[in-house]
Amino acid sequence: MNSPFFVTREERVALARQRYFEEGILPTGVVSEAVFQSWTRCHRSSQKPHDKIEFQPVSISRSQLALQKNRTLHEAWLDEMPALGNALGSAHCSAILTDASGVLIGATPSGHLAKGIIPLAHRIGVNLSEEHVGTSAPGIVARTGKQASVLGAEHYANAVNTMYCTAAPIRNIQGQLAGILDFSSEGVPFKFDPASVVGLYAASIENRLLVAQSKDLLIVKFQFLPAIIETPMVAMLGFDLSGKLVWLNSVASNLLGISVNPDEREACATEHIFETNFSQLASLVGQGFQPQRLRNGLHVFVTCELRKYGSQVVQTRHQAEHTPDSNGTAQQSAGAQSFSTVSVLGQHEAYLPADSLRDADADLIRKCLGEHRGNVSRVAKRLKVSRGLIYRRLQELGIDAAHYKK
Repeated sequence: MNSPFFVTREERVALARQRYFEEGILPTGVVSEAVFQSWTRCHRSSQKPHDKIEFQPVSISRSQLALQKNRTLHEAWLDEMPALGNALGSAHCSAILTDASGVLIGATPSGHLAKGIIPLAHRIGVNLSEEHVGTSAPGIVARTGKQASVLGAEHYANAVNTMYCTAAPIRNIQGQLAGILDFSSEGVPFKFDPASVVGLYAASIENRLLVAQSKDLLIVKFQFLPAIIETPMVAMLGFDLSGKLVWLNSVASNLLGISVNPDEREACATEHIFETNFSQLASLVGQGFQPQRLRNGLHVFVTCELRKYGSQVVQTRHQAEHTPDSNGTAQQSAGAQSFSTVSVLGQHEAYLPADSLRDADADLIRKCLGEHRGNVSRVAKRLKVSRGLIYRRLQELGIDAAHYKK
Protein backbone atom coordinates (compact mmCIF):
# COMPACT_ATOMS: atom_id res chain seq x y z
CA MET A 1 0.00 0.00 0.00
CA ASN A 2 3.04 2.32 0.12
CA SER A 3 3.21 2.54 -3.66
CA PRO A 4 1.59 5.65 -5.14
CA PHE A 5 0.31 3.52 -8.04
CA PHE A 6 -2.52 1.03 -7.73
CA VAL A 7 -3.08 -0.79 -10.97
CA THR A 8 -5.73 -3.40 -10.20
CA ARG A 9 -9.27 -2.71 -9.07
CA GLU A 10 -8.67 -4.88 -6.00
CA GLU A 11 -5.82 -2.57 -4.95
CA ARG A 12 -7.92 0.55 -5.50
CA VAL A 13 -10.82 -0.87 -3.48
CA ALA A 14 -8.51 -1.95 -0.68
CA LEU A 15 -7.00 1.56 -0.53
CA ALA A 16 -10.46 3.14 -0.56
CA ARG A 17 -11.48 0.90 2.36
CA GLN A 18 -8.41 1.82 4.35
CA ARG A 19 -8.83 5.57 3.78
CA TYR A 20 -12.53 5.44 4.60
CA PHE A 21 -12.17 3.53 7.85
CA GLU A 22 -8.97 5.22 9.02
CA GLU A 23 -9.34 8.74 7.65
CA GLY A 24 -13.04 9.08 6.81
CA ILE A 25 -12.34 9.75 3.12
CA LEU A 26 -15.38 8.77 1.05
CA PRO A 27 -14.73 6.04 -1.58
CA THR A 28 -16.38 8.07 -4.33
CA GLY A 29 -16.27 6.38 -7.72
CA VAL A 30 -14.47 3.31 -6.38
CA VAL A 31 -17.38 1.24 -5.06
CA SER A 32 -21.11 1.33 -5.78
CA GLU A 33 -23.47 3.38 -3.64
CA ALA A 34 -25.06 0.15 -2.34
CA VAL A 35 -21.69 -1.16 -1.13
CA PHE A 36 -20.76 2.18 0.42
CA GLN A 37 -24.08 2.40 2.29
CA SER A 38 -23.53 -1.14 3.56
CA TRP A 39 -20.06 -0.19 4.82
CA THR A 40 -21.63 2.75 6.62
CA ARG A 41 -24.31 0.60 8.29
CA CYS A 42 -21.73 -1.96 9.39
CA HIS A 43 -19.47 0.79 10.77
CA ARG A 44 -22.36 2.37 12.70
CA SER A 45 -23.26 -0.99 14.24
CA SER A 46 -19.73 -1.13 15.74
CA GLN A 47 -18.53 -3.92 13.46
CA LYS A 48 -14.79 -3.85 12.73
CA PRO A 49 -13.27 -4.89 9.38
CA HIS A 50 -10.74 -7.10 11.18
CA ASP A 51 -13.38 -8.89 13.28
CA LYS A 52 -13.49 -12.65 12.88
CA ILE A 53 -16.59 -13.97 11.10
CA GLU A 54 -18.21 -16.87 12.92
CA PHE A 55 -20.46 -19.07 10.82
CA GLN A 56 -22.23 -20.57 13.79
CA PRO A 57 -23.11 -24.29 13.97
CA VAL A 58 -26.64 -24.99 12.80
CA SER A 59 -28.81 -27.52 14.63
CA ILE A 60 -31.10 -29.92 12.77
CA SER A 61 -34.15 -28.33 14.35
CA ARG A 62 -33.07 -24.85 13.27
CA SER A 63 -32.42 -25.90 9.67
CA GLN A 64 -35.75 -27.74 9.54
CA LEU A 65 -37.55 -24.67 10.89
CA ALA A 66 -35.95 -22.48 8.20
CA LEU A 67 -37.12 -24.88 5.50
CA GLN A 68 -40.61 -25.25 6.96
CA LYS A 69 -41.16 -21.48 7.14
CA ASN A 70 -40.19 -21.16 3.48
CA ARG A 71 -41.58 -24.40 2.07
CA THR A 72 -43.17 -22.96 -1.08
CA LEU A 73 -40.08 -20.91 -1.94
CA HIS A 74 -37.86 -23.93 -1.32
CA GLU A 75 -39.99 -26.09 -3.61
CA ALA A 76 -39.67 -23.49 -6.37
CA TRP A 77 -35.89 -23.59 -5.84
CA LEU A 78 -35.83 -27.39 -6.03
CA ASP A 79 -37.72 -27.30 -9.33
CA GLU A 80 -35.16 -24.91 -10.77
CA MET A 81 -32.01 -26.39 -9.22
CA PRO A 82 -31.30 -29.10 -11.87
CA ALA A 83 -31.27 -26.51 -14.66
CA LEU A 84 -29.26 -24.12 -12.49
CA GLY A 85 -26.70 -26.80 -11.67
CA ASN A 86 -26.32 -27.67 -15.35
CA ALA A 87 -25.91 -24.01 -16.29
CA LEU A 88 -23.16 -23.40 -13.75
CA GLY A 89 -21.43 -26.60 -14.83
CA SER A 90 -17.76 -26.39 -13.90
CA ALA A 91 -17.76 -22.63 -13.30
CA HIS A 92 -16.39 -23.24 -9.78
CA CYS A 93 -19.05 -21.19 -8.09
CA SER A 94 -21.91 -22.04 -5.79
CA ALA A 95 -25.56 -20.97 -5.98
CA ILE A 96 -27.48 -20.44 -2.76
CA LEU A 97 -31.01 -19.45 -1.80
CA THR A 98 -31.82 -17.49 1.34
CA ASP A 99 -35.08 -16.30 2.81
CA ALA A 100 -35.91 -12.59 2.94
CA SER A 101 -33.79 -12.05 6.06
CA GLY A 102 -30.69 -13.77 4.67
CA VAL A 103 -31.02 -17.20 6.32
CA LEU A 104 -29.79 -19.87 3.91
CA ILE A 105 -32.39 -22.45 2.87
CA GLY A 106 -30.83 -23.99 -0.24
CA ALA A 107 -27.44 -24.53 -1.88
CA THR A 108 -26.07 -26.31 -4.91
CA PRO A 109 -23.47 -29.01 -4.21
CA SER A 110 -19.97 -27.57 -3.77
CA GLY A 111 -17.87 -30.72 -3.72
CA HIS A 112 -15.12 -29.00 -5.71
CA LEU A 113 -14.83 -26.45 -2.90
CA ALA A 114 -13.79 -28.74 -0.06
CA LYS A 115 -11.90 -26.08 1.88
CA GLY A 116 -12.34 -22.43 2.66
CA ILE A 117 -15.35 -20.26 3.43
CA ILE A 118 -18.06 -21.73 1.21
CA PRO A 119 -18.36 -25.13 2.96
CA LEU A 120 -18.85 -23.31 6.28
CA ALA A 121 -21.04 -20.47 5.07
CA HIS A 122 -23.27 -22.38 2.68
CA ARG A 123 -25.14 -24.56 5.16
CA ILE A 124 -28.89 -24.63 5.70
CA GLY A 125 -29.80 -22.26 8.52
CA VAL A 126 -26.68 -20.07 8.40
CA ASN A 127 -27.51 -16.38 8.64
CA LEU A 128 -25.80 -14.35 5.91
CA SER A 129 -27.41 -11.03 6.78
CA GLU A 130 -25.43 -7.83 7.07
CA GLU A 131 -25.63 -7.96 10.85
CA HIS A 132 -23.87 -11.34 10.93
CA VAL A 133 -21.28 -11.26 8.12
CA GLY A 134 -20.97 -7.58 7.20
CA THR A 135 -21.23 -6.38 3.61
CA SER A 136 -22.25 -9.16 1.21
CA ALA A 137 -24.50 -9.41 -1.83
CA PRO A 138 -27.29 -11.34 -0.01
CA GLY A 139 -27.04 -8.89 2.89
CA ILE A 140 -27.47 -5.86 0.63
CA VAL A 141 -30.43 -7.42 -1.20
CA ALA A 142 -32.05 -8.25 2.15
CA ARG A 143 -31.68 -4.59 3.11
CA THR A 144 -32.59 -2.91 -0.18
CA GLY A 145 -34.60 -5.44 -2.18
CA LYS A 146 -32.41 -4.68 -5.21
CA GLN A 147 -29.87 -6.77 -7.11
CA ALA A 148 -26.31 -6.31 -5.84
CA SER A 149 -22.73 -7.47 -6.34
CA VAL A 150 -19.93 -7.49 -3.77
CA LEU A 151 -16.58 -8.47 -5.23
CA GLY A 152 -13.43 -9.30 -3.29
CA ALA A 153 -12.20 -6.37 -1.21
CA GLU A 154 -15.63 -4.72 -1.39
CA HIS A 155 -16.63 -6.96 1.53
CA TYR A 156 -16.60 -5.11 4.83
CA ALA A 157 -14.94 -7.94 6.76
CA ASN A 158 -11.36 -8.81 5.91
CA ALA A 159 -12.12 -12.46 6.70
CA VAL A 160 -14.33 -12.84 3.64
CA ASN A 161 -12.60 -10.55 1.12
CA THR A 162 -11.67 -13.56 -1.01
CA MET A 163 -15.35 -14.01 -1.86
CA TYR A 164 -17.08 -12.78 -5.02
CA CYS A 165 -20.87 -12.74 -4.86
CA THR A 166 -23.83 -11.46 -6.86
CA ALA A 167 -27.43 -11.72 -5.65
CA ALA A 168 -30.92 -10.95 -6.95
CA PRO A 169 -34.29 -10.61 -5.19
CA ILE A 170 -37.25 -13.00 -5.45
CA ARG A 171 -40.69 -11.55 -4.69
CA ASN A 172 -44.02 -13.10 -3.70
CA ILE A 173 -47.57 -12.31 -4.80
CA GLN A 174 -47.73 -9.46 -2.26
CA GLY A 175 -44.78 -7.83 -4.01
CA GLN A 176 -42.65 -8.38 -0.89
CA LEU A 177 -39.14 -9.78 -0.78
CA ALA A 178 -39.51 -13.53 -0.28
CA GLY A 179 -36.01 -14.78 -0.97
CA ILE A 180 -32.59 -14.09 -2.44
CA LEU A 181 -30.65 -16.03 -5.06
CA ASP A 182 -26.88 -15.65 -4.84
CA PHE A 183 -23.90 -16.85 -6.87
CA SER A 184 -20.61 -17.03 -4.97
CA SER A 185 -17.06 -17.77 -6.04
CA GLU A 186 -14.15 -18.08 -3.63
CA GLY A 187 -10.69 -16.85 -4.50
CA VAL A 188 -11.43 -16.56 -8.22
CA PRO A 189 -13.37 -13.73 -9.92
CA PHE A 190 -16.31 -14.73 -12.09
CA LYS A 191 -15.39 -15.51 -15.68
CA PHE A 192 -18.90 -14.60 -16.88
CA ASP A 193 -21.42 -11.86 -16.19
CA PRO A 194 -22.97 -13.14 -12.93
CA ALA A 195 -25.53 -10.33 -12.69
CA SER A 196 -27.33 -11.32 -15.89
CA VAL A 197 -27.32 -15.05 -15.07
CA VAL A 198 -28.42 -14.72 -11.46
CA GLY A 199 -31.14 -12.28 -12.55
CA LEU A 200 -32.59 -14.77 -15.04
CA TYR A 201 -32.65 -17.66 -12.58
CA ALA A 202 -34.06 -15.50 -9.80
CA ALA A 203 -36.84 -14.50 -12.20
CA SER A 204 -37.50 -18.14 -13.03
CA ILE A 205 -37.75 -19.10 -9.34
CA GLU A 206 -39.94 -16.06 -8.70
CA ASN A 207 -42.32 -17.07 -11.50
CA ARG A 208 -42.63 -20.57 -10.02
CA LEU A 209 -43.29 -19.07 -6.58
CA LEU A 210 -45.97 -16.70 -7.89
CA VAL A 211 -47.80 -19.54 -9.61
CA ALA A 212 -47.55 -21.78 -6.54
CA GLN A 213 -49.01 -19.04 -4.34
CA SER A 214 -51.92 -18.38 -6.69
CA LYS A 215 -55.23 -19.91 -5.57
CA ASP A 216 -58.43 -19.38 -7.56
CA LEU A 217 -56.61 -17.01 -9.89
CA LEU A 218 -56.42 -16.59 -13.64
CA ILE A 219 -52.75 -16.45 -14.62
CA VAL A 220 -51.97 -14.58 -17.82
CA LYS A 221 -48.56 -14.87 -19.50
CA PHE A 222 -47.65 -12.52 -22.33
CA GLN A 223 -44.76 -11.34 -24.47
CA PHE A 224 -44.07 -10.00 -27.95
CA LEU A 225 -43.12 -13.43 -29.30
CA PRO A 226 -44.73 -16.75 -28.29
CA ALA A 227 -41.29 -18.37 -28.01
CA ILE A 228 -40.39 -16.08 -25.10
CA ILE A 229 -43.47 -17.01 -23.06
CA GLU A 230 -41.93 -20.20 -21.70
CA THR A 231 -38.73 -18.46 -20.56
CA PRO A 232 -37.80 -16.38 -17.48
CA MET A 233 -38.41 -13.29 -19.63
CA VAL A 234 -42.17 -13.89 -19.69
CA ALA A 235 -44.47 -11.21 -18.31
CA MET A 236 -47.00 -12.65 -15.86
CA LEU A 237 -50.19 -11.35 -14.25
CA GLY A 238 -52.52 -12.89 -11.68
CA PHE A 239 -56.21 -11.85 -11.67
CA ASP A 240 -58.79 -12.86 -9.09
CA LEU A 241 -62.17 -14.14 -10.24
CA SER A 242 -63.66 -10.66 -10.27
CA GLY A 243 -61.02 -9.50 -12.76
CA LYS A 244 -58.92 -7.54 -10.26
CA LEU A 245 -55.13 -7.60 -10.62
CA VAL A 246 -53.63 -9.41 -7.62
CA TRP A 247 -49.98 -9.63 -8.62
CA LEU A 248 -47.54 -9.15 -11.48
CA ASN A 249 -43.93 -10.13 -11.95
CA SER A 250 -41.05 -7.74 -12.59
CA VAL A 251 -41.12 -8.25 -16.38
CA ALA A 252 -44.80 -7.31 -16.52
CA SER A 253 -44.09 -4.38 -14.21
CA ASN A 254 -41.51 -3.02 -16.65
CA LEU A 255 -43.74 -3.50 -19.72
CA LEU A 256 -46.83 -1.99 -18.11
CA GLY A 257 -45.30 0.64 -15.85
CA ILE A 258 -47.16 -0.81 -12.85
CA SER A 259 -45.48 -1.41 -9.50
CA VAL A 260 -45.19 -4.97 -8.17
CA ASN A 261 -45.98 -3.55 -4.72
CA PRO A 262 -49.78 -3.38 -4.21
CA ASP A 263 -49.34 -0.41 -1.86
CA GLU A 264 -47.68 1.58 -4.64
CA ARG A 265 -50.33 1.09 -7.34
CA GLU A 266 -53.96 1.96 -7.77
CA ALA A 267 -56.59 -0.77 -7.99
CA CYS A 268 -56.22 -2.29 -11.42
CA ALA A 269 -58.60 -4.52 -13.41
CA THR A 270 -58.34 -6.49 -16.65
CA GLU A 271 -59.75 -3.60 -18.70
CA HIS A 272 -57.00 -1.28 -17.43
CA ILE A 273 -54.33 -3.53 -18.96
CA PHE A 274 -55.89 -5.27 -21.98
CA GLU A 275 -58.33 -4.09 -24.60
CA THR A 276 -60.71 -6.84 -23.49
CA ASN A 277 -62.70 -7.82 -20.40
CA PHE A 278 -62.09 -10.57 -17.87
CA SER A 279 -64.70 -12.98 -19.26
CA GLN A 280 -63.18 -12.84 -22.72
CA LEU A 281 -59.70 -13.28 -21.29
CA ALA A 282 -60.81 -16.26 -19.17
CA SER A 283 -62.34 -17.88 -22.25
CA LEU A 284 -58.83 -18.06 -23.73
CA VAL A 285 -57.79 -20.69 -21.17
CA GLY A 286 -56.31 -23.54 -23.15
CA GLN A 287 -56.50 -21.79 -26.51
CA GLY A 288 -52.74 -21.58 -26.90
CA PHE A 289 -51.04 -18.32 -27.87
CA GLN A 290 -53.57 -15.63 -28.75
CA PRO A 291 -52.91 -12.07 -29.98
CA GLN A 292 -54.01 -9.25 -27.70
CA ARG A 293 -53.46 -5.52 -27.52
CA LEU A 294 -52.42 -3.79 -24.32
CA ARG A 295 -53.92 -0.46 -23.30
CA ASN A 296 -50.49 1.10 -23.70
CA GLY A 297 -50.65 0.23 -27.41
CA LEU A 298 -48.30 -2.76 -27.43
CA HIS A 299 -49.35 -5.84 -29.37
CA VAL A 300 -48.52 -9.10 -27.57
CA PHE A 301 -49.35 -12.80 -27.48
CA VAL A 302 -51.03 -14.19 -24.38
CA THR A 303 -51.71 -17.61 -22.91
CA CYS A 304 -54.06 -18.09 -19.97
CA GLU A 305 -54.09 -20.67 -17.19
CA LEU A 306 -56.53 -21.21 -14.37
CA ARG A 307 -55.17 -22.17 -10.97
CA LYS A 308 -57.90 -23.64 -8.80
CA TYR A 309 -57.58 -24.04 -5.05
CA GLY A 310 -55.86 -27.34 -4.26
CA SER A 311 -55.06 -28.11 -7.91
CA GLN A 312 -52.23 -27.71 -10.33
CA VAL A 313 -52.14 -25.11 -13.07
CA VAL A 314 -54.47 -26.41 -15.76
CA GLN A 315 -54.68 -25.65 -19.43
CA THR A 316 -57.43 -26.79 -21.71
CA ARG A 317 -55.05 -27.53 -24.55
CA HIS A 318 -51.36 -28.35 -24.29
CA GLN A 319 -49.20 -25.55 -25.64
CA ALA A 320 -47.07 -28.07 -27.49
CA GLU A 321 -49.87 -28.28 -30.05
CA HIS A 322 -49.12 -24.71 -31.04
CA THR A 323 -45.95 -23.50 -32.71
CA PRO A 324 -45.27 -19.97 -33.94
CA ASP A 325 -45.05 -19.57 -37.71
CA SER A 326 -42.58 -17.27 -39.43
CA ASN A 327 -44.78 -14.27 -38.65
CA GLY A 328 -44.90 -15.10 -34.94
CA THR A 329 -48.56 -16.21 -35.02
CA ALA A 330 -49.60 -19.39 -33.28
CA GLN A 331 -50.69 -22.28 -35.46
CA GLN A 332 -51.35 -25.93 -34.67
CA SER A 333 -48.62 -28.27 -35.91
CA ALA A 334 -49.84 -30.50 -38.70
CA GLY A 335 -48.50 -33.67 -37.13
CA ALA A 336 -48.91 -32.65 -33.52
CA GLN A 337 -49.83 -35.32 -31.06
CA SER A 338 -53.38 -35.02 -29.75
CA PHE A 339 -53.29 -34.03 -26.12
CA SER A 340 -56.23 -34.50 -23.79
CA THR A 341 -58.22 -31.34 -23.20
CA VAL A 342 -59.27 -30.38 -19.68
CA SER A 343 -62.00 -27.79 -19.66
CA VAL A 344 -62.36 -24.94 -17.23
CA LEU A 345 -65.80 -26.43 -16.66
CA GLY A 346 -64.41 -29.73 -15.45
CA GLN A 347 -61.98 -28.49 -12.82
CA HIS A 348 -63.01 -29.24 -9.24
CA GLU A 349 -66.70 -28.42 -9.42
CA ALA A 350 -66.78 -27.99 -5.65
CA TYR A 351 -64.76 -24.82 -6.12
CA LEU A 352 -67.12 -22.99 -8.45
CA PRO A 353 -65.72 -19.48 -8.76
CA ALA A 354 -67.47 -16.15 -8.53
CA ASP A 355 -69.68 -14.47 -11.08
CA SER A 356 -66.91 -13.42 -13.43
CA LEU A 357 -65.74 -16.98 -14.00
CA ARG A 358 -69.37 -18.14 -14.32
CA ASP A 359 -69.68 -15.52 -17.04
CA ALA A 360 -66.59 -16.96 -18.68
CA ASP A 361 -68.16 -20.44 -18.50
CA ALA A 362 -71.33 -19.07 -20.06
CA ASP A 363 -69.45 -17.30 -22.86
CA LEU A 364 -67.46 -20.42 -23.63
CA ILE A 365 -70.54 -22.65 -23.71
CA ARG A 366 -72.53 -20.20 -25.84
CA LYS A 367 -69.64 -19.97 -28.28
CA CYS A 368 -69.42 -23.74 -28.62
CA LEU A 369 -73.22 -24.10 -28.88
CA GLY A 370 -73.21 -21.60 -31.71
CA GLU A 371 -70.39 -23.40 -33.50
CA HIS A 372 -72.13 -26.78 -33.17
CA ARG A 373 -75.72 -25.56 -33.66
CA GLY A 374 -76.89 -26.50 -30.18
CA ASN A 375 -75.59 -30.08 -30.35
CA VAL A 376 -74.70 -30.81 -26.69
CA SER A 377 -72.85 -34.01 -27.56
CA ARG A 378 -70.51 -32.16 -29.91
CA VAL A 379 -70.02 -29.36 -27.38
CA ALA A 380 -69.05 -31.91 -24.73
CA LYS A 381 -66.65 -33.55 -27.15
CA ARG A 382 -65.17 -30.18 -28.08
CA LEU A 383 -64.59 -29.31 -24.40
CA LYS A 384 -63.54 -32.86 -23.49
CA VAL A 385 -66.08 -33.20 -20.69
CA SER A 386 -69.18 -35.33 -20.19
CA ARG A 387 -72.58 -34.43 -21.60
CA GLY A 388 -73.93 -34.58 -18.06
CA LEU A 389 -71.58 -31.81 -16.97
CA ILE A 390 -72.66 -29.66 -19.92
CA TYR A 391 -76.34 -30.24 -19.13
CA ARG A 392 -75.77 -29.31 -15.47
CA ARG A 393 -73.96 -26.14 -16.49
CA LEU A 394 -76.71 -25.21 -18.94
CA GLN A 395 -79.24 -25.55 -16.15
CA GLU A 396 -77.12 -23.59 -13.66
CA LEU A 397 -76.45 -20.80 -16.16
CA GLY A 398 -80.00 -20.71 -17.56
CA ILE A 399 -78.90 -21.44 -21.12
CA ASP A 400 -81.31 -23.19 -23.51
CA ALA A 401 -79.40 -25.21 -26.11
CA ALA A 402 -82.50 -25.29 -28.34
CA HIS A 403 -82.06 -21.58 -29.09
CA TYR A 404 -78.85 -22.42 -30.96
CA LYS A 405 -80.36 -25.06 -33.22
CA LYS A 406 -80.89 -24.01 -36.81
